[in-house]
Amino acid sequence: MMKRIVATALALALGAAATAQAAAPAAKNVVIIPGAFLDASSWRLVHDTLSLKGFNVTVAQLPHTSLDDDIAIARKTIFQQFGNVVVVASGIGGAVMSNVATGDKVKALVYVAGLMPEVGETSQQLLASMPAAGEGARPDRAGFLFYDRAQFRNDLAADLTPNRVNFMAASQVPVSNVLMGTPSWFAMWHQKPSYGIVATQDRLVSPELQRWMYQRAGAKVTEVAASHAVQVSQPEAVVKVIEDAARSVL
Repeated sequence: MMKRIVATALALALGAAATAQAAAPAAKNVVIIPGAFLDASSWRLVHDTLSLKGFNVTVAQLPHTSLDDDIAIARKTIFQQFGNVVVVASGIGGAVMSNVATGDKVKALVYVAGLMPEVGETSQQLLASMPAAGEGARPDRAGFLFYDRAQFRNDLAADLTPNRVNFMAASQVPVSNVLMGTPSWFAMWHQKPSYGIVATQDRLVSPELQRWMYQRAGAKVTEVAASHAVQVSQPEAVVKVIEDAARSVL
């Protein structure tokens, strides 16, 4: 009798565990790769909104010292995720994403006013092919580009209030000429479903260049009337595109 009771209890426990496992949602991981000048904190609103919707969001902190350095950190961040991943990138972070998203666990790429280089192309080449309206990038003696604080709001975040932009300018992450001039080794948008957000008021990455790159890649395109800081000024629009990408592949 006791054996029968124990066996029944064990069977019920195993059945409950199996039911719980079946009901558990699939992993919904999002890794964000920030671009130059606007640091990881610019993704706070997108992070918070996605987290409330049940996504596991990780924002990589990149030094922008070289393409190799950025790839190493972004790859480690992706590998730390349990399950499939949607990778999101802005600006020059798009070049990093195009080179790092080589594993099977990366299921989709979302470019937010991001660069999409072909194999052999450099970020510098792409930006020079269709120059943007902003002219605030300044070189320093260490081989980095930083953005002139006096022009930061007008060129990168004209749709945000001055007090918010002041901190963004003060916390900006410069980008090295080495990274800008390094050719891409991969163009993973050839192999992964890609989504592109065109920031139509962008003065850092020309909207015309964004449209051209996304069309070349066959990406699903969404246009948003926003500055380069679209993830700050229009977080809901950015979240919707990320959700669409996740819904289609995760």
